[in-house]
Amino acid sequence: MPSIAANMGEEVRESPAVVRRQEALLAEPIAALVKRIGACRPRLVMTCARGSSTHAAKFAKHLFERYLGIPVAAAAPNIATQYHRSLDLDGQLFLSISQSGRSDDLVETASMARRAGALTVCLVNDPTSPLARASELVLPLCAGPELSVAATKSFVASLAALMRIVAAWSGDPLLHEACVSLPDRLAAASLLDWSAALAPLAQANSVVTIGRGPTFAIAYEAALKLKETCELHAEAFSAAEFRHGPIALVSAAYPVLVFQPNDEAGSGFSELAADLQRIGGCVLVAGGAAQRSNQLPALAPQQPEADAICLIQSFYGLLATLAACRGTDADQPRHLQKVTRTR
Repeated sequence: MPSIAANMGEEVRESPAVVRRQEALLAEPIAALVKRIGACRPRLVMTCARGSSTHAAKFAKHLFERYLGIPVAAAAPNIATQYHRSLDLDGQLFLSISQSGRSDDLVETASMARRAGALTVCLVNDPTSPLARASELVLPLCAGPELSVAATKSFVASLAALMRIVAAWSGDPLLHEACVSLPDRLAAASLLDWSAALAPLAQANSVVTIGRGPTFAIAYEAALKLKETCELHAEAFSAAEFRHGPIALVSAAYPVLVFQPNDEAGSGFSELAADLQRIGGCVLVAGGAAQRSNQLPALAPQQPEADAICLIQSFYGLLATLAACRGTDADQPRHLQKVTRTR
């Protein structure tokens, strides 16, 4: 059995410090962004991302639509790179999210959006990257070097930065307070023991992850990490969408990992978990206030979006051990490299 991935484990432990650093380092760039937004008053946010950053963009969609009422659409980079078509983005906000900032399709799409008159912003871990140069405003993730191929601390940093942007843009005091307390909560989430999930996931051939609202992006990120680090097929669904067909797949050999949100989107999760158990599913629930026999430990609810980020932090703590149990190297997943360049 491979040893537990040293780089991933260390980078997961660094996440609270990374998010703490952001408070000072992102204050000025976010203030500049909010000032520009006030001048152009965008009616649409278009996101552009790949890999784990795509899930951060899903989190952005939830935040912008939930707290600002501004619709969010995901860019299709091939419109710029393959079809060489410009979009009508004059006065709108174009937000790229990337760990490396070196994927050609993101760079070309950001360049197209800038020429089209959008306010182009990037969240990126490398502020000297091509994506940063293609964007008007750069918000560094402040995650530092990330050696493990699978992104962990840069993903957490992306979600935290998005919360900071929306807190400043909306002026929501609860969001702001959640950003301030998030580093300590992430540290506490790192200590939670999710080993109860180890046996069912280690023995599985397929897994489903479920979320909604603030945990929708978390479910997608968990599914990706199970695939790339554990060679475990996993699919993510909205709790509502799962009842529209995929529920037919549920069996004792098909674990369901539920990330329950701590807000209105959590309505119906208890009934869903009970229904899945009734039809013979192996159900593992993280989040929510209720205590169940299949409950994975989570912090007491505080603020829904911050709570969701803490859930992925706890999941990451399980991941390297799970990979080792399944005989894979989470630091160096097969067929993958740290920087993936697509066009």
